[in-house]
Amino acid sequence: MSDVFSGIKHYLLKTNEISIDNNTFKLHYKATTFVLIACSLLLTQKHYFSDPIDCYMSSGLVGPDVLDTYCWIADVYTVPSLLHKQIGVETAHPGIGKSTSNDEKRYHRYYQWVTLFVYLQALLFYVPRFIWKNWEGGKVKMLVAELNTPIVDEEVKKKRLETLVNYFNINLHHHKIYAAKYIACEMFNFVNVILQIFFTDMFLGYEFLKYGREVLNFTGQDIGTRTDPMDRVFPKVTNCYFFHMGKSGTLEEHTTMCVMPLNILNEKIFIFLWFWYIIVAVLTGMGIIYRLVTLSPFVRKMLLRARSRLTPSVAVDQVISKCQYGDWFILTYLAKNMDPLILRDFMMELGKKFKGVDD
Repeated sequence: MSDVFSGIKHYLLKTNEISIDNNTFKLHYKATTFVLIACSLLLTQKHYFSDPIDCYMSSGLVGPDVLDTYCWIADVYTVPSLLHKQIGVETAHPGIGKSTSNDEKRYHRYYQWVTLFVYLQALLFYVPRFIWKNWEGGKVKMLVAELNTPIVDEEVKKKRLETLVNYFNINLHHHKIYAAKYIACEMFNFVNVILQIFFTDMFLGYEFLKYGREVLNFTGQDIGTRTDPMDRVFPKVTNCYFFHMGKSGTLEEHTTMCVMPLNILNEKIFIFLWFWYIIVAVLTGMGIIYRLVTLSPFVRKMLLRARSRLTPSVAVDQVISKCQYGDWFILTYLAKNMDPLILRDFMMELGKKFKGVDD
């Protein structure tokens, strides 16, 4: 299937020259967006998974193409009370068999929209990145220009370091809004993944929240005593009402049986997304906890020391003692993108600058 994903694989493999976010952020706009677009593309491949619906009516009143089209745009259904019956004896398929007008019928209305729904989710996971990229405006790239490679002309390096030190000294304590915007996008990521879980639950008829847990319980039960929750949420065989005008002008109602080949793929996609969204939500929540921990000046000092391994601790302490949260925040991204040796020179020069101000 390499031809299916050839158009999007570069998106996952592409690396940015300048990093303006962290790995948790990338988990949203890069990994999750790629996964969702890949799933959306996969669901459109008829030559791999057959037609999305194939319906059959024994009377032969209408052609199969007409019947397929009608039942695709109409609502197919299963009967929940028949899900626990013995297949081949009491029912033809899970949820499909003889029923009365009093039996509850569960209509499945999601299947026409799965591809668009998953693609829309992919776009929503990219929105925080789009907002942050516009807010950031290339600031880090401009500041570390020509300083993110070990091979740089000595005169150019000296001039760039002098400019960077002067910039930081002049703009000290003026990076609060920059840091606040990034944190807002991190919060947006967390809120977005939680909302996507609930939107998916609504989309699947409020079955998604318990879907993964029920599938896990199902695998631990004895064969023959268990009912597959995937058959309830994503039935492979459904019924469809078809109304037809008879020769005498009377309205005739027929029940057709429809095979839903794509549901064998849908059930796997959404069980994967159930686990994926939980993992992403947990990791994002941990990222927010990390952000709260960095409110401690001591933690910020330790983190900056770890990022500036080649810089003497004295120089780091001189710099961090003057920095507020926003200043520390942008320093960490400068450190992340600059060559370690050049970073050492920058931190030492900045430390001297701050020490000179004290003197």
